[in-house]
Amino acid sequence: MTVQNYSSRNAIDPVRAAAMDTTALRENFLIENMFVGNEINLTYSHYDRLVIGGAMPADEMLALAAVKSMGTKSFLDRRELAVFNIGARGTIKVGPDSYVLDNRDMIYIGMGAGEVSFASADAGDPAKFYLISAPAHATYPTKMVQIGDAKRIDLGAQETSNQRSIFQFVHPEGIKTCQLVVGMTTLATGSIWNTMPAHVHDRRSEAYLYFGMAPTARVFHFMGEPQETRHIVVKSDEAVLSPVWSIHCGAATSNYTFIWAMAGDNVDYTDIDPVPLETMK
Repeated sequence: MTVQNYSSRNAIDPVRAAAMDTTALRENFLIENMFVGNEINLTYSHYDRLVIGGAMPADEMLALAAVKSMGTKSFLDRRELAVFNIGARGTIKVGPDSYVLDNRDMIYIGMGAGEVSFASADAGDPAKFYLISAPAHATYPTKMVQIGDAKRIDLGAQETSNQRSIFQFVHPEGIKTCQLVVGMTTLATGSIWNTMPAHVHDRRSEAYLYFGMAPTARVFHFMGEPQETRHIVVKSDEAVLSPVWSIHCGAATSNYTFIWAMAGDNVDYTDIDPVPLETMK
């Protein structure tokens, strides 16, 4: 029987967030312990009702179930889902169809696609499936995208420590979705900054999963209103929820990779409100 754990996070306004100490910030915005052997761990967020989680099958197949907050019989009854594999090779079964995902491959699964389950090719070297889900109002086809087929954009420079490659997996010119826009950013060796200068977008909430780091490495994830910034120290395989009013940028002790996922009023990746660096505090 699949072990599936679930927690819920309420939406926090910027005034309350500004008064939080480190413990409160971490309890409300950081998602830890997503990848545990033979478990599915989900967090239901009231920011655009995003669901963030991890499935790590080892020696058994894990079946994804709906959680109480959804109010539906099955997970995909009124939702769409994107799944990345950040571990070793694994298989995702969607209804009667099976898909093999290698490291950094992704699959988009549309509303009503059927039951979803996860398995690893090697129990000793398991897959790590990262799940991002949002409510849906229409059904779009299930589609797998390998890392080599994602739309790549190279940005930044070594001089500013932010040389990076952005891989767009779910975007309007590629996979059609109701709400989800999803991609991956990989920083070059020697670069540590992401998404700087920072921005906000009142139209969409976002989540960041940081991975690909040594156990002792850390990312300092910056959040908060542009004139009232805070930070959360994050280790590999942890995620941060980013409200619509918050910046989302970071710097780390080494280069790293992160998966960004957005949901909200539109799917326009370029629709952002830039924050001039000289105005930040």
